[in-house]
Amino acid sequence: MKQRLLVLFALAVAAIVCVSRARAVAQEKPKRYNVLFIVADDLNCDLGCYGHQQVKTPHIDSLARSGVLFRHAYCQFPLCSPSRTSFLTGRRPNETRVLTNSGRDRKTGKYREHPHFRDYIPNTVTLPQLFRKHGYFVARVGKLYHYGVPGQIGTSGLDDRPSWSYVVNPAGRDKAEEHRIFTVIPGNYGSALSWMAMEGTDYEQTDGLVATAAISLMEANKDRPFFLAVGFYRPHTPYVAPKRYFELYPPEQVLLPQLSEDDKRRVPRAAYRSAKRAEDRVDDLTRRRAIAAYHASISFMDAQVGRVLKALERLGLADRTIVVMTSDHGYHMYEHGLWHKMSLFENSAHVPLIIRAPGAPGNGKQTQALAELVDLYPTLADLCGLPAPDYLDGVSLRPVLEDPSKHVKEAAFTQVFRRRRGGVYHGYSVRTLRWRYTLWDEGREGEQLYDMQNDPGETRNLAADPKYRNVVRRLRKLVLEYGKNTPKL
Repeated sequence: MKQRLLVLFALAVAAIVCVSRARAVAQEKPKRYNVLFIVADDLNCDLGCYGHQQVKTPHIDSLARSGVLFRHAYCQFPLCSPSRTSFLTGRRPNETRVLTNSGRDRKTGKYREHPHFRDYIPNTVTLPQLFRKHGYFVARVGKLYHYGVPGQIGTSGLDDRPSWSYVVNPAGRDKAEEHRIFTVIPGNYGSALSWMAMEGTDYEQTDGLVATAAISLMEANKDRPFFLAVGFYRPHTPYVAPKRYFELYPPEQVLLPQLSEDDKRRVPRAAYRSAKRAEDRVDDLTRRRAIAAYHASISFMDAQVGRVLKALERLGLADRTIVVMTSDHGYHMYEHGLWHKMSLFENSAHVPLIIRAPGAPGNGKQTQALAELVDLYPTLADLCGLPAPDYLDGVSLRPVLEDPSKHVKEAAFTQVFRRRRGGVYHGYSVRTLRWRYTLWDEGREGEQLYDMQNDPGETRNLAADPKYRNVVRRLRKLVLEYGKNTPKL
């Protein structure tokens, strides 16, 4: 009897040990983090956390203080659809073969579809699709792919249905009153200098509706893992915001960028081909008004980001949610005499990037490490313990989040193309910590080299200086290797 009791006791102890070990193993498993993926449209680094002295962005700045701010992050193509397609698929533009936006044919006036990435890589698993396949609730609010205008899903055919479980496409008062917007090119609100100080509240604007919908989705899905992609439309033209944001930026206090001799002569020509004649003709007051309006639009968008982040805290989700804040590409505000995007200067390629991962040792710090938007896919998959496809072109930034002094790559690449009679030619730019080198049409249309440490404004092109022959040779080799699979347009 005594021996039997001892056996039963031993079995009971063994069972307790097994349960304890099972619990310990369960506790060691990676947490299923939520992802809040915030993408602004046409946002450059005119932000307080990037050292801009005039623009007021308290909410993005606060996020930067609690996460890791990347000082050297770059888009792969400074245009909406190519860039968004690239970072949402984890592939570089030459692999997706999406190098243009949709639009109307200039000759016929008819709507023309440009290629969708699934025309060329049909079986790709996109970033949100990966999370969807692994049991996450995956939703999009606003603009993530370049799918069209607010309030209309799929108007350009460039959204991707397999990527999302649920979509919301708000359209606010700014869209309804678009006819009242000032623009330097009559009728052109989306790609020309255009702006309006709106009547009404934040909540009536499209981005206000984006924030409201995002908050509702977090509230409804707070008890299950989610991947929530929030695409704000501002500060994309037209630069629209309620009047109180415009009051923050008196045009007469705006400082205009100084132009170099190359900027004034526009040499090499290919580097300045994104300029528009109507915008070149505007006077300095109009330039100041445009910059002030852009900054007002940034501050308005920042306030909507703040609403979403405050809701994340209120719902108790912050300690189990990875937050990413970025933009699809950079943007010119008269630097080099240019506006908008589609150049290969720093202001067009450089993007803001903040990543806050719960418990990451690097939180609260800034990093000089180079990063590319194509790195976001492998980074989020890594942080959430999901098996990323082996064909991804980026690398995980997790080592940098753990130690901001680390570097995971030596170069970042950005590309564009230019039209000419008989076809197009391509421009490729490589950014290292010190240099920006750009090659146009394999050198036939010129090349540029800038020392970004000593000349961050890119005022002196060193490409023809014999002292930098070896630098040019090394960077030219990198660019030619990167562009060897350029698709035909």
